[in-house]
Order: sequence, then C-alpha cells, then structure tokens
Amino acid sequence: MLKIGGIQHASRVIVAPMAGVTDRPFRDLCREFGAFWLVGEMLTSDQGLWKSRKSQTRQVSLDEAGPRWVQIAGSDPEVMAAAAKANEIAGADILDINMGCPAKKVCNKAAGSALLRDEGLVTAILEAVCAAVTIPVTLKIRLGWSPQEQNAETIAQIAESAGIQALTVHGRTRACRFQGEVDYAAIARVKAKVSIPVIGNGDITNAQQAFSVLQNTGVDAVMLGRAVQGRPWLPADIDRFLTTGLPPVERSFETKCRALARHVRALHLHYGPEQGLRIARKHVGWFLQANTLDSEPFRQTFNLIQCDVQQLVFLDRLWNLGAVGAAA
Repeated sequence: MLKIGGIQHASRVIVAPMAGVTDRPFRDLCREFGAFWLVGEMLTSDQGLWKSRKSQTRQVSLDEAGPRWVQIAGSDPEVMAAAAKANEIAGADILDINMGCPAKKVCNKAAGSALLRDEGLVTAILEAVCAAVTIPVTLKIRLGWSPQEQNAETIAQIAESAGIQALTVHGRTRACRFQGEVDYAAIARVKAKVSIPVIGNGDITNAQQAFSVLQNTGVDAVMLGRAVQGRPWLPADIDRFLTTGLPPVERSFETKCRALARHVRALHLHYGPEQGLRIARKHVGWFLQANTLDSEPFRQTFNLIQCDVQQLVFLDRLWNLGAVGAAA
C-alpha cells in the first residue's frame, strides 16, 4: 500500500514522468492495462509559456482518470508556487517538483538536478510550493550533482521538513545521466533518513528486480522509466507479481498490436494528424523493439508512411504480418 497525502492504493509501482513519452495517450493506455500511479510529462513553471502548443498538451485535463499527478520544473520559488497553485485549481491531485532531470537545457536554467547544488534554494522552493497548495506535493531527485557531490540524504531531510509527502530518488547523479550502475545502496541510505514514503527509481525493468529493490532498500514503491516504453502493460504486471506472486498476464501478439493501434489513434487525436503521425513513429519503434524478434523491417516500413490513416491500416495488419517474429 502506498499513501501520498490523502490518496492511497495497493499499487506500489509508478510510471515516471518522461518528456515526449508519458503524455495523456500513453497514460491512458497504461491505465487501460491496470496501472494506477502515473506522473505526467514535465511542465515548465513559467505560465507565460503555457499557451505554447507543447505546454497545452501537457496541462491538466479534468476528464483524465485520477490521480492526476503533475510535474513542474523551475528555479524561482514564487514562480514555482504560482504554477503549483494554478495546477491545483486546474484539477491536479498531486504535484511533483522536478529536481532530477539531467538534461542540459533544463540544468542550464538552474532547474532540474542543477538545483541540488544549492540547498538554500531547494529549501525556499519546497517551502513555497508546499505552502501554496492543499494537495500533496512530492519531489523527484538524483543522488547529487556528481559522484563527488552527493547530498541526497540532506535534500531528503530538507524535503520532509518542508512538507514534501513522498520522495523519488533516482540512484545516479546528474553527471552519470543514465550511464553506469544504479546505486541502490545509496537509495536505501536516503530511505533510512526520513519517515515519508521513498520511491526507488533507476533501471527497474522486470518484476523480480522490482521485488529485489523493495526488499533490499526498504523503499515504499518503485518508479519505472524507460522499461515501460513499448510495454504499457509492464506496471500492472509488476504490481501483479508484487501483490500476488503471480507471473505476468499472458497476452497474444494480436492483443498487443490492437492496443498499439488504439494508442496511435489516440496520438492522432491528441496532437492532430500531422504531429501525431510523427510522434507515433517512436512509440511504434519502441513497441517493435520490445515485442518482435525482427523489428527493423517493420520499423522502416512504418516510418515511411506519410498518412495517419495508413499508419492505422498498417498497425491493424501488424499482428498478422509479424506474428512469426513475435518476441516471447
């Protein structure tokens, strides 16, 4: 059971916020398979940019099933607080603060994981945001700026004192980006420092590994990132194992392909045919890589399609065309 503020659920698996991945159509698809906790794509705290096409597709929508978990990024306490309040008014159920993103374009603006180098500013942001809203506020961090500058334990204590109600820790530093092994022992040390729920994140790709991380670190839940790309049923399958010990649900290649077609159709509706067509290519590429033995010919063929309707025609036939190459 994971409890964040007044929201609780038996699920201990969370889908991470991933720019260009965890948009509304993908979240809906994960929920269709049984996922409960999902964090939306990072949204800038600068409300002056919220009218952009990209930001509009990332904003809260009341017709989405809850809990609606929104992540914001920025470096100004007042601006962050105002953005948090605006998201609460718009219908967010949980608000997450990004202090874990390693991307240069985010860190160059002194946001994301760059904030970990300024503990005073971290304190100011967390206190301002927590005071501005009535919904629970969570925080996502890394172990620190670099292997030589690790302060996740200190940041965790600051977060708890400020009113943060759950903390996600990615077991690498900003300098590591996504390279090298995840330091689960460091995540365990963070967990030991605070009483709020701690969520372990980093290279968790299957049910057995999720169970091992929970057992060995003492964290309250796990967060899945890149492993979900092309496998929207993975969060529910891991939850099934953690809750019952049962293996993943058996799904035919046809069932998976039908789900992929529904996802692509939703992308076309969410973004419009032209942009949706382009965005669909990466999702289909991930799906093919994760679910077929010989994905490259299918991926190349799909990427040449220039019509949204023809994308759907291709996908409606994929299960039959690719059944002989379906991965186990």
